[in-house]
Amino acid sequence: MKTAQSRVYLLYANKDDASIIFRDAAALNMTEAGYVWIVTEHALNANNTPYGVLGLQLVHAHSEKEHIRDSVYVLASAIKEMRLNETITEAPKDCDDSGALWESGKRIFHYLKTRNIRGDTGQVAFDDNGDRIYAEYDVINIRDHQKKKTVGSFYYDADKQRMRLRINDSSILWPGKLRRKPEGIIIPTHLKVLTIEEKPFVYVRRLTEEEFSCEDEEIPCPHFNASDGTENEFCCRGYCIDLLRALAHRINFTFDLSLSPDGQFGHYVLRNVSTTGVQMKKEWTGLIGEVVNERADMIVAPLTINPERAEFIEFSKPFKYQGITILEKKPSRSSTLVSFLQPFSNTLWILVMVSVHVVALVLYLLDRFSPFGRFRLSNSDGTEEDALNLSSAIWFAWGVLLNSGIGEGTPRSFSARVLGMVWAGFAMIIVASYTANLAAFLVLERPKTKLSGINDARLRNTMENLTCATVKGSAVDMYFRRQVELSNMYRTMEANNYASAEAAIQDVKDGKLMAFIWDSSRLEYEAAKDCELVTAGELFGRSGYGIGLQKGSPWTDHVTLATLEFHESGFMESLDKAWIFHGNAQQCEQFEKTPNTLGLKNMAGVFILVGAGIVGGIGLIIIEVIYKKHQIKKQKRMEIARHAADKWRGTIEKRKTLRASLAMQRQYNIGLNSTPGTISLAVDKHPRFPPRLGPRGPERAWPGDSDLIRNRRLEEKGYKGPPKYSPAYTSDVSHLVV
Repeated sequence: MKTAQSRVYLLYANKDDASIIFRDAAALNMTEAGYVWIVTEHALNANNTPYGVLGLQLVHAHSEKEHIRDSVYVLASAIKEMRLNETITEAPKDCDDSGALWESGKRIFHYLKTRNIRGDTGQVAFDDNGDRIYAEYDVINIRDHQKKKTVGSFYYDADKQRMRLRINDSSILWPGKLRRKPEGIIIPTHLKVLTIEEKPFVYVRRLTEEEFSCEDEEIPCPHFNASDGTENEFCCRGYCIDLLRALAHRINFTFDLSLSPDGQFGHYVLRNVSTTGVQMKKEWTGLIGEVVNERADMIVAPLTINPERAEFIEFSKPFKYQGITILEKKPSRSSTLVSFLQPFSNTLWILVMVSVHVVALVLYLLDRFSPFGRFRLSNSDGTEEDALNLSSAIWFAWGVLLNSGIGEGTPRSFSARVLGMVWAGFAMIIVASYTANLAAFLVLERPKTKLSGINDARLRNTMENLTCATVKGSAVDMYFRRQVELSNMYRTMEANNYASAEAAIQDVKDGKLMAFIWDSSRLEYEAAKDCELVTAGELFGRSGYGIGLQKGSPWTDHVTLATLEFHESGFMESLDKAWIFHGNAQQCEQFEKTPNTLGLKNMAGVFILVGAGIVGGIGLIIIEVIYKKHQIKKQKRMEIARHAADKWRGTIEKRKTLRASLAMQRQYNIGLNSTPGTISLAVDKHPRFPPRLGPRGPERAWPGDSDLIRNRRLEEKGYKGPPKYSPAYTSDVSHLVV
């Protein structure tokens, strides 16, 4: 009992046994200050009861007359009530006759148990077994020379009808003649605790020359180097440090914390134990070796529980459950010049391009061969609309697909417009699908991991360009060593294993190591802290982290119970939130779900496409300018030729007009010298001129009836010019006569 943590002892013994127990306890100093003894009435009467012992003593224990008086009253009241309710039969003559049962006797016992009266010895009542309840006691405190001092009472409260305890704490003298109440637990034992740097469970910071002590949340954890005997001052904080503080407070111990001498968890290796170098022995290194060799009492670190370690040290119940997973760097998102084309496959792009021109051609043919589309129709406002040609049809198809306004060149026939509506629906679906897939490819794209997990074929049959590793001598290393199906993978890993997890994680960030296999808690912390890292696959090799202690340590059960209590109270969950996740897991998840800002790398192809369009437009306009210049030169030559022809034609017409004028002048002169009727009749009878229409040539120099009729017909047909052969043309032609 002396090694037990509690220092409150409850003693139930008779007077003789209590005397022996008190004697032996006094020899071990277990009756001095800091201890508490609570004993029964018989032990209280021992001849060597220690100073400060508390006990119970029955009130009226020595009042025989009062007890007899209460007993008779209880019996009389029971018989009286029984006589009123039942008929009491005669008792058997021979009590030794077991075959005869007195039923009235059994009924009397029942009535006795129902008594509840207030007597001279206090409240008298019984339970179902016939034992007295509500017995009143005095709380006795032993003083010098076995004197008994009443410091309280256990009495029946008639108002509340239950027992109550009243203690005067200030009047109690405790063992060691102390007035202050003892703690009731053993004085904290000082333990030597070891840990190791492993983020986020243990953060280690070296003290600078200007610093003399650690911060409030840190604990000094010096590192003693066994190889050269030097000692450096460090400060530790983290998940395990907070857990160690809580354990020390909960199960009441003090401690000195130090780092692992060799910086490793420990593994089982062969070592030379003799000077000759012949005798070899397997020994544990690192943290495990310190506890096995009893140079440390406890290990508070992310120490994985496995069969190899449990054979040599004790483990508490796991304070955190975890497994093994793989850490790798997220593959970089590849952005090419044609990233904007990723939403559709090459085949679909080709089909869309072909569909545009096929629809344009069909629109043109439908509008051309439709009786309502190939002619120019007059509009109500007097303007005319051009018929749909092939160029306009292509412009219309592209305009609908690219959702641009179509100001001209739309189909006019009903059949072509039906096809146009169907093409508009097709364009709407294509554009909507492209927009949705563009967001998925360029904005909300979440990079996938390169590996699918431990069963990935690239890990099982490791290739030259895929390197994987773990920490040598760790629990993960032991796990791969045990698994026969992973032997091929382990042989490859063994050559790449690192001395610490820090170096391996840094190489993963730098791209020197493709996959690092380690405890899931640490890797999840790294992935939450750096969103460029990701864990691949599901957990395997599930296990837990436990507190390591020496074999047979009395602290094992206490640490286990405290750990279970921490799990139930939510303390472990609060440590997870405070140290492992830091809220970064939600930030990374939000970062993955938040649309990424598109940069020039993503949309460079679109700008190049616009640039190509600009260059193409400039090239086409140069061709158009050159062609237009060629057309202008050709038109100038045609104009010169046309002008020469018109000039030549005008010269000929002038000559014809001059000859005609001369001829008319001659006829006019002849007519002046002859009778009018003769000349008129001679001309009318000329065989070239019909009698009604008159002559058509320029020889006719005066208007007649036929001329008037012809002029009237020309006016009816819309001719607005001067009438042919009118006097205006022939009134004076003398200036033309040479």
